[in-house]
Amino acid sequence: MPATRTPARPPLTAREIQSLREALAAGRPLTAAEAALLQAAAAGRSGGTPARTAGARKPAGRKPAGGPTTARTTPARKPVARKPIARKPIARKPVARQKPATRKPAVSNPEARSAAATRPEGTGRASRWSIRIAVVALSTVLLPALASVVLSGPQKPGGNGSSDVAGLALTAQTSLLKHADRYRQLERAAAQARAELHKAHDAVDRARSRVAAQQEVVGTAAADLYTTPAAGRYPMLGLDAQAPETTGDVLYRQALAERADRALQGTVVRTERAKLALASAVGRVAAAESALDAVNRRAAGVLAGTRATVDDLSTEVSLHLAALNTVPVPGPQQQRNEQARARWQVYLGRLAAAGIEPPAAAALADADHLPAGFSPALDAQRHPIPGTALAVDGNKPVSVLPAETIAAVSSALSQLGKPFAADTAGPDSYDCGGFTSATWLLAGYAVPATPQAQWASGAPVSMANLQIGDLIFSPGGQDVGIYLGGDDVVGASAGSFRVAVRSVAAGSSAVRVTLPAPAEQNAALSPGGPTGPCGAALPKPGTATPQWGGWANGQIPSGALCDLGVYRHALRCDAASSYRRMSTAYEAAFGHPICITDSYRSLGAQIAAFYSKPALAAVPGTSNHGWALAVDLCDGINVFDTPQWTWMTQNAGRFGFVQPEWAGPSGDKPEPWHWEYGYIS
Repeated sequence: MPATRTPARPPLTAREIQSLREALAAGRPLTAAEAALLQAAAAGRSGGTPARTAGARKPAGRKPAGGPTTARTTPARKPVARKPIARKPIARKPVARQKPATRKPAVSNPEARSAAATRPEGTGRASRWSIRIAVVALSTVLLPALASVVLSGPQKPGGNGSSDVAGLALTAQTSLLKHADRYRQLERAAAQARAELHKAHDAVDRARSRVAAQQEVVGTAAADLYTTPAAGRYPMLGLDAQAPETTGDVLYRQALAERADRALQGTVVRTERAKLALASAVGRVAAAESALDAVNRRAAGVLAGTRATVDDLSTEVSLHLAALNTVPVPGPQQQRNEQARARWQVYLGRLAAAGIEPPAAAALADADHLPAGFSPALDAQRHPIPGTALAVDGNKPVSVLPAETIAAVSSALSQLGKPFAADTAGPDSYDCGGFTSATWLLAGYAVPATPQAQWASGAPVSMANLQIGDLIFSPGGQDVGIYLGGDDVVGASAGSFRVAVRSVAAGSSAVRVTLPAPAEQNAALSPGGPTGPCGAALPKPGTATPQWGGWANGQIPSGALCDLGVYRHALRCDAASSYRRMSTAYEAAFGHPICITDSYRSLGAQIAAFYSKPALAAVPGTSNHGWALAVDLCDGINVFDTPQWTWMTQNAGRFGFVQPEWAGPSGDKPEPWHWEYGYIS
């Protein structure tokens, strides 16, 4: 006898919709009841009006209808009659009650699996645990996207489900990463081609110098011959039978003349060879220029291919793209990150529900010639804002960003929580310039790697006309992030040591990536005082709190740390970057890298060390190693007054490492091997 099915749930009431919207806007996790309510509403909508979930590409041939301010709509299509498919019932082996642990056969039919998931407990295959797992998965990955679509109104038919779109988002991210890797390979090839071109130009300069020198010698000799009388040029004419005593002098002068002639002939030959070398060098320059042009064309083709891929992404895929790969962080920062991402996903959900497909950046560059269905966005002075447009969602205007900007912002939000490390550009860690450069590369734009170069080559925009996706530079141009709207910027922050959402600093400047670069570079921003990478404050003398990131001592997750390249040693990423540079300098002086025995020490490792060496180890939970800011070194550094220890005292400060007073030769607890990043004890 078939199991009784639960009746379809009525649509959400206005009060329920408002409650869910407020929870989403506040960024708080939904309760189990709210999540189940949202899941049931989504399942109910899959009936008469199936939710449309776009694939990896926008619908082909889709044209917006209406006037310049009309959102894109999809013309009604004639329903297609489908022949019902007869399905044979699945024979199931009865399960004995006394063997509750027996695993039940999996349901391979997707429709049967969907039906089983909606049966009440005890009547089908679903259990309390499967419902809990579904709620957890829904609330952690798909909840923002599902809420933005379910709460924003009816969707268009033709969907495949949220899980399908999430898979398409993962596929799209993989494709964009492959494009980025290919571009970076071509970028390295272009750097080699530029180096070869530079060498070729140097060879031309040297060849020209040799030709000029040889020609000068030939010219001087020719001039001397021209002004020399015949007897001087041909000494044999001076032979005189009446004066045989002069014969020796004549023969001597003839020999000198012949030697000079041979020397001149040699100079002429060398000049010809120098000219051949010059021609060869010029040919080398031409070949190098051709090779560089070929690499640049291939790189431009990769960027164009990336933009084409981005332009084909549906809004739903971009919505899911923002939720991939994020790393949770502790404390209020996680809530702020989630709120910013939720707002972005609600915006994309609104576009998707309205059927608005963002056009390419090139289509929005000229406000006088926008695609049908879009109108110019105006600033306070009623001037068009380049690079963006307006559409209509129902009877309300909505700002529409370029497809490339949407892909860049979604990619940026997908990296939330990744560690900050100087001179890195992903995918495991970033510095500020590396983060913005890598993010926009995934959207098909090659942005320089440093904040200063990004500002110099970008199209400046006023802070009053900021648009989401603009690059925001802190005063002095040391730090850079991506504008998210309101007061939010996402970037690899040296202040929080991770990719995070922060506020726009007063006195900031901005450029828009999707606009053409200016004819002349922007004037450099006036730098402030000396800072570390990305505007990080330099270590100051005196004791400072070593706490960071909101984690407890010894309980920092490995994902927030960076490897030192030696065994399993790791530190906070800025300290790790400085340690690597210090080790390189040490190797130049001693022929090998710094020897290290201890770095970050987890709480468990602290407990083990305390019980094995109670006289030396700190009380568990108080060790400076537990903040990932201290190292113990060896191979001579662990002995006072050795050349290695002396080198550290003279050079470690340049890289931010110091030896605390208590560990010094006259300290309370001399430990020559112990060094810390900054004055933390």
